[in-house]
Amino acid sequence: MKTGEAKKPGILQLRGVRKVFARGTIDEVKALDGIDLVVYERDFITIIGSNGAGKSTLLNIVAGVYPPERGGRVVIGGVNVTNLKEYKRAAYVGRVWQQPEAGTARNLSIEENLSLALLRGQPRGLKLAINRQRRQLFREALAVLGLGLEDRLNTPVGTLSGGQRQALALVMATISRPTILLLDEHIATLDPKTAQTVLQLSDMIIEREKMTAIMVTHNMETALNYGNRLVMMHKGRIIVDIGEKDKKTLSVADLVTAFGRAAGEQFNDDSILLSDS
Repeated sequence: MKTGEAKKPGILQLRGVRKVFARGTIDEVKALDGIDLVVYERDFITIIGSNGAGKSTLLNIVAGVYPPERGGRVVIGGVNVTNLKEYKRAAYVGRVWQQPEAGTARNLSIEENLSLALLRGQPRGLKLAINRQRRQLFREALAVLGLGLEDRLNTPVGTLSGGQRQALALVMATISRPTILLLDEHIATLDPKTAQTVLQLSDMIIEREKMTAIMVTHNMETALNYGNRLVMMHKGRIIVDIGEKDKKTLSVADLVTAFGRAAGEQFNDDSILLSDS
């Protein structure tokens, strides 16, 4: 199922993207199998699929962690970034990982973490100095979270709770206004209440900053409740792509049915059917 709307060229375009790990060995895995995906400006796409579907590999391809196999193309904001290294791709991509520790430096203060994030992807040699103007920018960015972190700029990040740290990671991923934001199961390790808070903050920041985003989730209800577009993956392929109009009318049962029709087999990962609450 796809929207039939005519749209402008995509902010992100993946063409013929394949990824094979351990090629030629008994452990060979075809993680992505000919992915074609266009993400349009201000799309907020949720990606659902069982373990091994290729969700995180897809984000790693976008972020430049892995190159696609020969012939695959990754275009961000009209720029062919297929062969661009991860640290250079950071000028286009903001990312929040599953583990809060992955996106923040525990021994640095909140404002030092934000300074590093602000300069991410920019030419080396730019000053890291924290001046009054930059500190005010940090306070304003943190204030929207409603967690009081704007008054704790000198606090070491390692002393924050998991939820506070993940909220900070959200601000860090978006403060430099990247072309696209990637959320890689970023609530998976949080308790249900904190996870809901971080989800709501994510939605608020994406809307407030008019961002284009992709969120990988392991929960069908979350995939339905957030974003304007839903993609289902299976065995390295995109098998369902649902636009906003259809998405609003669907239930989890409808998604399971859509999976069965597209994949030609029964959906059998019960963990994805569970509620986040």
